Amino acid sequence: MEADAMPKKSGPRLCCICNQRRAVLKRPKTLEQICRECFYEVFEEEIHQVIVENQLFKPGERIAIGASGGKDSTVLAYVLSELNRRHNYGLDLFLLSVDEGITGYRDDSLETVKRNELQYGLPLKIVSYKDLYGWTMDEIVKMIGLKNNCTFCGVFRRQALDRGAALLKVDKVATGHNADDIAETVLLNILRGDIARLSRCTSITTGEDGPIPRCKPFKYTYEKEIFLISLSCQNLNKISTYAYFKKLDYFSTECIYSPNAYRGFAREFIKDLERIRPRAILDIITSGENFRISTSTKMPEQGTCERCGYISSQKWCKACVLLEGLNRGLPKLGIGRSRGLNNDIKKDTKQGGGTKSIESKQCGSLDF
Repeated sequence: MEADAMPKKSGPRLCCICNQRRAVLKRPKTLEQICRECFYEVFEEEIHQVIVENQLFKPGERIAIGASGGKDSTVLAYVLSELNRRHNYGLDLFLLSVDEGITGYRDDSLETVKRNELQYGLPLKIVSYKDLYGWTMDEIVKMIGLKNNCTFCGVFRRQALDRGAALLKVDKVATGHNADDIAETVLLNILRGDIARLSRCTSITTGEDGPIPRCKPFKYTYEKEIFLISLSCQNLNKISTYAYFKKLDYFSTECIYSPNAYRGFAREFIKDLERIRPRAILDIITSGENFRISTSTKMPEQGTCERCGYISSQKWCKACVLLEGLNRGLPKLGIGRSRGLNNDIKKDTKQGGGTKSIESKQCGSLDF
């Protein structure tokens, strides 16, 4: 009798899509419990639909994939290669990497990118801070310390990607920014009161008024779906990833200079929100998309840098301002607002103040 009263153990939960195979993971975005095979299919199909619905690419275009060797860019390179073949996009794909000159971090991750070049059959182009600017991040950190170093790296990397893309003569750059990244950026721009960036940070394609547009095929893809997914299988907690399931080769170490980056605090806040309400990430993106700037608000006017020809709303672009500070031994010169600083530098250089070194370090205009 006691045996009859014992509750029967339920069998393994089946995938809610195919109803045939055992579910091995719960999607953080939809909370669906699905099997590995269906996960591959829906993950790749969602990326395909984002590409098609937003008309990210056109047949015959040359596309550079921003490749750092990390999980996001490695998965992007793999998925774009697969979708390009499967759906006949007709794209010429390239890998584009930036070597910031961080010993023990970027040199190791670039070895991963070089392996990806062979694994996916995609040509690789590497551009370095040393060649473009005359400085490595190791040298910059020695001069400025661990505070504000991310400002230099972020500004230089954005411009380095454009310059590398120009060397490859591509039509567009695809980056691995995911939904978490975009939600973080929305919050950061609100906290900084940066209306100009807030108005465009949720756009799936940016820089269309510049030399080379950038697009984000992973705009609606959760980082957990690329990287960390909690599994519940036979009461065992397992950790898995798209990259892990596919046995992709990627580099997982964080930058040694970024533990105190401002973005890190926004990232932790986003993770806390996601634990409480998984849809919060997409809701923040939707809120950012729906922000409207008053017509009476004065926005910066885009022009070109008088020094290097790069797109800028000031006389000198941010990279040139930062470089001028480094070359003059005043690394904090370009930190913070630089509207007045542009005028000061302009006056100073007219009086003969240190222009030759920066001109020798910059790589010129984008018209190679």
